[in-house]
Amino acid sequence: MMRTKPIEVVLAQSGDQAEEGREGGGRLRRRLGPVDLMGFGIGIVIGTGIFTLTGIEARDHAGPAVIVAFALAGVASLLAALCYAELASSVPTAGSAYTYAYATMGEIVAWIIGWDLVLEFALGAAVVARGWSGYLAELFDLPGTFFGEDSVVNLGAVAVVLLLGAVATIGIRQSSRVTNLLVVVKVAICLFVVVAGAFFIKAANLTPFVPPSQPVEDEASGLSRSLSQLLFGIDPSAFGVAGVLTAAAVVFFAYTGFEAVANLGEETRKPRRDLPLGLFGTLGVSALLYIAVSFVVVGMVDYRQIDRGAPIASAFDAVGAGWASALVSIAAVAGLTSVILVDIVAIGRIGFAMSRDRLLPPKVGAVHPRWGTPYRTTIAVTVGIALLAGFVPLSSLANLVSIGTLFAFVVVSVAVPVLRRTRPQLARPFRVPLSPVLPIVSALACLYLMTNLSVETWLRFLAWLGIGLVLYLAYGRRNSRTAEREAIEKGAGGSARPTPDR
Repeated sequence: MMRTKPIEVVLAQSGDQAEEGREGGGRLRRRLGPVDLMGFGIGIVIGTGIFTLTGIEARDHAGPAVIVAFALAGVASLLAALCYAELASSVPTAGSAYTYAYATMGEIVAWIIGWDLVLEFALGAAVVARGWSGYLAELFDLPGTFFGEDSVVNLGAVAVVLLLGAVATIGIRQSSRVTNLLVVVKVAICLFVVVAGAFFIKAANLTPFVPPSQPVEDEASGLSRSLSQLLFGIDPSAFGVAGVLTAAAVVFFAYTGFEAVANLGEETRKPRRDLPLGLFGTLGVSALLYIAVSFVVVGMVDYRQIDRGAPIASAFDAVGAGWASALVSIAAVAGLTSVILVDIVAIGRIGFAMSRDRLLPPKVGAVHPRWGTPYRTTIAVTVGIALLAGFVPLSSLANLVSIGTLFAFVVVSVAVPVLRRTRPQLARPFRVPLSPVLPIVSALACLYLMTNLSVETWLRFLAWLGIGLVLYLAYGRRNSRTAEREAIEKGAGGSARPTPDR
């Protein structure tokens, strides 16, 4: 179970000369440039974070210093992005963290990461779809019977997932065009919020910038408390330096999703150059918008009066500019739409990579001869996400998205120094500076943030990984390509060399 996949095999499978048509697998089409990659990245990163977390964390933990919290979270995300950039430019392939783990740490770790990423993107898309439905209902005054959290079947969430699943299935180019259009809309409105809101900023609302620390009466106990609180007996507090760090741990999740860019390595025209550009461009634009918008919001309204559910819209209402609320709602709908689309696209590429390695049946990841997409995987996950979004209230499961993302970040951070040691001669168009120090710091930072999640989230996450482990032992362990290659080598007395397509 610790057997690894040779880098030569990974590069041969993802290269332009990769064999097409084998067992219905085919290969993906290289149609994306750096602007398309940034569109996908910004499309998935800028969503619920900028429209909700700003108000919640300013009011509950950081006050005006929520600006600093977003900056600190951006730095932590940058550390993970550096690791992704080195691996993505060196091994440009579908599957991102899954493939990197396969090449460095072994098959069982790769399966766990792949299974974990499916959870992250599928559950994230379902949660966002329900949020999208709620924003749409508020914007057009639609009946809560079919669009609210109290609905028996959330038809709005189901409809948007099925529609975007169709776009993702038809082609990566079509998905890119839709995503880029949605990104232009929400970035333009975010810039409008910054420019228009700047005229209503009052210096008094920014003082004190870091409110004095105060204890929090925390009635949570048992499984609902964070892992770090239970392990170390930490008493929760609000505001002060500790409050800012707590807020940074929460708003870090507003940056998650940029790693979806690395999943598009086999569909990028010049991956060794464009993947790092896409990753850093995504984080740079997102961080600037987060910091600017949070500055405007806490400058317009006293942090104690910020609305937790709709901080930006309520801020304009508070200063007598309610006409801007409609634009904010439009930006929210556009922002959440692009998040759902990129989530579906990302899952399709992960399923494609796992089925190509036969950890899943090969036909699962078959590429459509005309559309050039892993259409079977995309259709299957679309139906699954639609069912989740339509029938299951997912508020209690939302933290699973965060723990899944952070777990993948830990593995990617560790993979950088491991691959440098095992394959020092591998061409690396981008290199993480100060390795292995920065990758280790990145891994430790992500582990720290994971400990801030509740014990029940950890238990659910471990249960999901347990289900995946059963599936791996039942199918993947015996049927994987590395298992077949191992058997061939043993049959040849260990002298046979693996061919690139095996």
